[in-house]
Amino acid sequence: MATTQLTTSSISVKNIAFQFPCVGHVRIGNLTQRSFRGMVVKASTVVAPKYTAIKPLGDRVLLKIKEAEEKTQGGILLPSTAQTKPQGGEVVAVGEGKTFGKSKVDISVKSGEQVVYSKYAGTEVEFNGTKHLILKDDDIVGILDTEDVKDLKPLNDRVLIKVAEAEEKTAGGLLLTEATKEKPSVGTIIAVGPGPLDEEGKRTAISVTPGNTVLYSKYAGNDFKGKDGSDYIALRASDIIAVLS
Repeated sequence: MATTQLTTSSISVKNIAFQFPCVGHVRIGNLTQRSFRGMVVKASTVVAPKYTAIKPLGDRVLLKIKEAEEKTQGGILLPSTAQTKPQGGEVVAVGEGKTFGKSKVDISVKSGEQVVYSKYAGTEVEFNGTKHLILKDDDIVGILDTEDVKDLKPLNDRVLIKVAEAEEKTAGGLLLTEATKEKPSVGTIIAVGPGPLDEEGKRTAISVTPGNTVLYSKYAGNDFKGKDGSDYIALRASDIIAVLS
Protein backbone atom coordinates (compact mmCIF):
# COMPACT_ATOMS: atom_id res chain seq x y z
CA MET A 1 0.00 0.00 0.00
CA ALA A 2 1.34 3.43 -0.89
CA THR A 3 2.41 5.68 1.95
CA THR A 4 1.71 9.39 2.00
CA GLN A 5 3.84 12.12 3.57
CA LEU A 6 2.68 15.68 3.96
CA THR A 7 5.00 18.64 4.48
CA THR A 8 4.50 22.36 4.06
CA SER A 9 5.86 22.29 0.51
CA SER A 10 5.41 18.79 -0.83
CA ILE A 11 3.23 15.74 -0.97
CA SER A 12 4.99 12.49 -1.83
CA VAL A 13 3.52 9.12 -2.70
CA LYS A 14 5.85 6.13 -3.09
CA ASN A 15 8.14 6.80 -6.07
CA ILE A 16 6.24 9.98 -6.97
CA ALA A 17 6.98 13.43 -5.59
CA PHE A 18 4.68 16.40 -6.05
CA GLN A 19 6.26 19.76 -5.29
CA PHE A 20 3.92 22.70 -4.81
CA PRO A 21 5.02 26.28 -4.28
CA CYS A 22 1.67 26.88 -2.60
CA VAL A 23 -0.29 29.46 -0.71
CA GLY A 24 -3.40 28.52 1.26
CA HIS A 25 -4.17 25.12 2.72
CA VAL A 26 -4.03 21.41 1.97
CA ARG A 27 -6.38 18.97 3.66
CA ILE A 28 -6.02 15.19 3.68
CA GLY A 29 -9.14 13.03 3.45
CA ASN A 30 -11.01 14.52 0.57
CA LEU A 31 -7.79 16.14 -0.70
CA THR A 32 -8.37 19.79 -1.47
CA GLN A 33 -5.97 22.49 -2.52
CA ARG A 34 -6.26 26.23 -2.84
CA SER A 35 -4.10 28.83 -4.52
CA PHE A 36 -1.45 26.53 -6.05
CA ARG A 37 0.91 28.61 -8.18
CA GLY A 38 2.33 25.91 -10.40
CA MET A 39 3.12 22.27 -9.93
CA VAL A 40 6.11 20.04 -10.72
CA VAL A 41 5.52 16.30 -10.87
CA LYS A 42 8.56 14.04 -10.84
CA ALA A 43 8.15 10.28 -11.18
CA SER A 44 10.83 7.60 -11.08
CA THR A 45 10.07 4.18 -12.55
CA VAL A 46 11.22 1.30 -10.35
CA VAL A 47 12.43 -1.79 -12.22
CA ALA A 48 11.49 -5.02 -10.39
CA PRO A 49 14.39 -7.18 -9.09
CA LYS A 50 13.45 -10.03 -11.44
CA TYR A 51 14.88 -7.98 -14.33
CA THR A 52 18.67 -8.12 -14.47
CA ALA A 53 19.50 -5.86 -17.41
CA ILE A 54 18.27 -2.81 -19.30
CA LYS A 55 19.03 -2.53 -23.02
CA PRO A 56 18.33 0.93 -24.49
CA LEU A 57 16.97 0.95 -28.05
CA GLY A 58 17.73 3.11 -31.07
CA ASP A 59 19.62 6.29 -30.26
CA ARG A 60 19.03 6.03 -26.51
CA VAL A 61 21.63 5.74 -23.77
CA LEU A 62 21.44 4.34 -20.23
CA LEU A 63 23.33 6.36 -17.60
CA LYS A 64 24.04 5.76 -13.94
CA ILE A 65 23.35 9.14 -12.34
CA LYS A 66 26.12 10.76 -10.34
CA GLU A 67 25.08 11.41 -6.74
CA ALA A 68 24.45 15.00 -5.68
CA GLU A 69 27.20 16.75 -3.73
CA GLU A 70 26.52 16.54 0.00
CA LYS A 71 29.19 19.05 1.00
CA THR A 72 30.50 22.37 -0.24
CA GLN A 73 34.17 22.67 -1.28
CA GLY A 74 34.79 24.04 2.22
CA GLY A 75 33.41 20.88 3.79
CA ILE A 76 30.04 22.26 4.94
CA LEU A 77 27.22 19.71 4.88
CA LEU A 78 24.35 20.69 2.59
CA PRO A 79 20.70 19.93 3.38
CA SER A 80 18.92 17.91 0.69
CA THR A 81 17.03 21.01 -0.47
CA ALA A 82 20.31 22.85 -1.17
CA GLN A 83 22.09 20.02 -2.95
CA THR A 84 22.59 20.73 -6.65
CA LYS A 85 20.78 18.36 -8.97
CA PRO A 86 23.49 16.32 -10.74
CA GLN A 87 23.88 16.68 -14.49
CA GLY A 88 26.51 13.98 -14.85
CA GLY A 89 26.69 10.23 -14.97
CA GLU A 90 28.43 7.13 -16.27
CA VAL A 91 27.38 5.44 -19.49
CA VAL A 92 26.14 1.92 -18.69
CA ALA A 93 24.71 0.81 -22.05
CA VAL A 94 23.94 2.28 -25.48
CA GLY A 95 21.44 1.54 -28.24
CA GLU A 96 22.27 0.40 -31.74
CA GLY A 97 22.33 3.92 -33.17
CA LYS A 98 20.19 6.13 -35.37
CA THR A 99 19.22 5.28 -38.94
CA PHE A 100 19.36 7.81 -41.78
CA GLY A 101 17.96 6.25 -44.93
CA LYS A 102 20.20 3.24 -45.63
CA SER A 103 23.00 4.34 -43.32
CA LYS A 104 23.29 4.03 -39.54
CA VAL A 105 25.16 6.40 -37.23
CA ASP A 106 26.61 4.95 -34.03
CA ILE A 107 25.95 6.45 -30.62
CA SER A 108 28.53 9.14 -29.84
CA VAL A 109 29.47 7.73 -26.40
CA LYS A 110 30.68 4.36 -25.10
CA SER A 111 30.07 2.35 -21.96
CA GLY A 112 32.20 3.52 -19.05
CA GLU A 113 32.53 7.14 -20.19
CA GLN A 114 31.62 9.99 -17.86
CA VAL A 115 29.20 12.44 -19.45
CA VAL A 116 27.21 15.60 -18.80
CA TYR A 117 23.60 15.82 -19.95
CA SER A 118 20.83 18.39 -20.35
CA LYS A 119 19.17 19.23 -17.05
CA TYR A 120 15.60 18.05 -17.77
CA ALA A 121 16.31 15.28 -20.28
CA GLY A 122 15.35 11.63 -20.20
CA THR A 123 13.37 9.22 -18.04
CA GLU A 124 14.59 8.42 -14.53
CA VAL A 125 14.68 4.73 -13.63
CA GLU A 126 15.57 3.08 -10.32
CA PHE A 127 17.45 -0.15 -11.09
CA ASN A 128 19.23 -2.38 -8.55
CA GLY A 129 18.69 0.30 -5.92
CA THR A 130 20.50 2.96 -7.97
CA LYS A 131 19.11 5.88 -9.97
CA HIS A 132 19.62 5.66 -13.72
CA LEU A 133 18.54 7.80 -16.64
CA ILE A 134 17.48 6.73 -20.14
CA LEU A 135 17.87 9.57 -22.62
CA LYS A 136 18.56 10.27 -26.28
CA ASP A 137 22.13 10.56 -27.53
CA ASP A 138 21.36 14.13 -28.61
CA ASP A 139 20.54 15.08 -24.99
CA ILE A 140 24.13 14.35 -23.90
CA VAL A 141 26.05 17.62 -23.80
CA GLY A 142 29.57 16.21 -23.73
CA ILE A 143 32.18 13.86 -22.28
CA LEU A 144 33.92 14.92 -19.08
CA ASP A 145 36.92 12.83 -18.04
CA THR A 146 37.93 15.13 -15.16
CA GLU A 147 36.15 16.99 -12.34
CA ASP A 148 36.52 20.37 -14.06
CA VAL A 149 33.94 21.51 -16.62
CA LYS A 150 36.57 23.43 -18.62
CA ASP A 151 37.77 20.01 -19.85
CA LEU A 152 34.35 19.14 -21.30
CA LYS A 153 34.44 17.65 -24.82
CA PRO A 154 31.18 18.81 -26.46
CA LEU A 155 29.20 16.35 -28.58
CA ASN A 156 27.13 16.83 -31.73
CA ASP A 157 26.24 20.53 -32.19
CA ARG A 158 27.19 21.62 -28.66
CA VAL A 159 29.68 24.38 -27.86
CA LEU A 160 31.43 25.11 -24.54
CA ILE A 161 31.77 28.81 -23.70
CA LYS A 162 33.58 30.59 -20.88
CA VAL A 163 31.21 33.36 -19.85
CA ALA A 164 32.57 36.90 -19.75
CA GLU A 165 32.63 38.53 -16.32
CA ALA A 166 29.72 40.82 -15.51
CA GLU A 167 30.34 44.55 -15.60
CA GLU A 168 31.43 45.92 -12.20
CA LYS A 169 30.28 49.47 -12.94
CA THR A 170 27.55 51.30 -14.85
CA ALA A 171 28.41 53.54 -17.80
CA GLY A 172 28.32 56.45 -15.32
CA GLY A 173 30.89 54.82 -13.06
CA LEU A 174 28.60 53.56 -10.29
CA LEU A 175 29.61 50.29 -8.64
CA LEU A 176 27.12 47.46 -9.10
CA THR A 177 26.21 44.99 -6.38
CA GLU A 178 26.07 41.25 -7.12
CA ALA A 179 22.28 41.42 -7.19
CA THR A 180 22.20 44.21 -9.79
CA LYS A 181 24.88 42.87 -12.12
CA GLU A 182 23.27 41.75 -15.36
CA LYS A 183 24.12 38.23 -16.46
CA PRO A 184 26.27 38.55 -19.59
CA SER A 185 25.40 36.79 -22.83
CA VAL A 186 28.94 37.09 -24.16
CA GLY A 187 31.78 34.64 -23.83
CA THR A 188 34.79 32.95 -25.37
CA ILE A 189 34.49 29.58 -27.06
CA ILE A 190 36.58 26.91 -25.34
CA ALA A 191 35.62 23.83 -27.36
CA VAL A 192 33.19 22.77 -30.09
CA GLY A 193 31.55 19.46 -30.98
CA PRO A 194 31.92 17.59 -34.29
CA GLY A 195 28.75 19.20 -35.63
CA PRO A 196 25.09 18.23 -36.15
CA LEU A 197 23.94 15.41 -38.42
CA ASP A 198 22.24 16.28 -41.73
CA GLU A 199 19.41 14.29 -43.34
CA GLU A 200 21.91 11.79 -44.76
CA GLY A 201 23.63 11.21 -41.42
CA LYS A 202 26.73 13.25 -42.28
CA ARG A 203 28.32 15.76 -39.93
CA THR A 204 27.99 19.46 -40.70
CA ALA A 205 30.84 21.61 -39.44
CA ILE A 206 30.10 24.21 -36.77
CA SER A 207 30.71 27.77 -37.98
CA VAL A 208 32.59 28.99 -34.89
CA THR A 209 35.99 27.94 -33.53
CA PRO A 210 37.77 27.96 -30.15
CA GLY A 211 38.96 31.45 -29.29
CA ASN A 212 36.01 33.25 -30.91
CA THR A 213 34.18 35.76 -28.73
CA VAL A 214 30.46 35.30 -29.30
CA LEU A 215 27.05 36.64 -28.36
CA TYR A 216 24.48 33.96 -27.49
CA SER A 217 20.81 33.69 -26.57
CA LYS A 218 20.21 34.77 -22.99
CA TYR A 219 18.27 31.74 -21.75
CA ALA A 220 19.97 29.00 -23.75
CA GLY A 221 22.08 26.05 -22.63
CA ASN A 222 23.28 24.60 -19.34
CA ASP A 223 25.26 26.66 -16.83
CA PHE A 224 28.27 25.30 -14.93
CA LYS A 225 30.79 26.61 -12.41
CA GLY A 226 34.45 25.79 -13.08
CA LYS A 227 36.99 24.91 -10.40
CA ASP A 228 38.67 28.24 -11.11
CA GLY A 229 35.45 30.01 -10.09
CA SER A 230 34.64 31.01 -13.67
CA ASP A 231 31.20 30.52 -15.21
CA TYR A 232 30.77 28.27 -18.23
CA ILE A 233 27.84 27.47 -20.45
CA ALA A 234 27.29 24.59 -22.88
CA LEU A 235 24.75 25.28 -25.60
CA ARG A 236 23.82 24.40 -29.16
CA ALA A 237 25.65 26.20 -31.96
CA SER A 238 22.28 27.46 -33.22
CA ASP A 239 21.93 29.48 -29.98
CA ILE A 240 24.97 31.58 -30.91
CA ILE A 241 23.73 34.85 -32.40
CA ALA A 242 26.95 36.52 -33.57
CA VAL A 243 30.74 36.56 -33.48
CA LEU A 244 32.25 39.67 -31.91
CA SER A 245 35.55 41.24 -32.97
